[in-house]
Amino acid sequence: QVQLVESGGGLVQAGGSLRLSCAVSRRTLSTNNMGWFRQAPEKDHEFVARITWNVGLTAYADSVKGRFTISRDSAKNMVYLQMNRLKPEDTAVYFCAAGKLLNGNSRADYLYWGQGTQVTVSS
Repeated sequence: QVQLVESGGGLVQAGGSLRLSCAVSRRTLSTNNMGWFRQAPEKDHEFVARITWNVGLTAYADSVKGRFTISRDSAKNMVYLQMNRLKPEDTAVYFCAAGKLLNGNSRADYLYWGQGTQVTVSS
């Protein structure tokens, strides 16, 4: 079993920054691809960003491109999401997820999920 634990959420003013962290208990063939999703109140999960462990290939949702950066530390089994120039519409619970499909952008592409961390951006 793979466990994912997020941290780093909180309350920040618009224009501010936060860095989310995701600790991965172990890496397997089913965790080749690491992603961040978010869920705002009364909305579905939304893809935010993803990265592969091997070569660090990344992809972003258009809504965060240029503001958010996903990275990984293979030695520590950690994945990060640096969020800059935050907007009130970024307010959501952010989830770390792991899956086998290297270009997966949908929730169904990910097998393992963390419990989520709340990010609130005030205007």
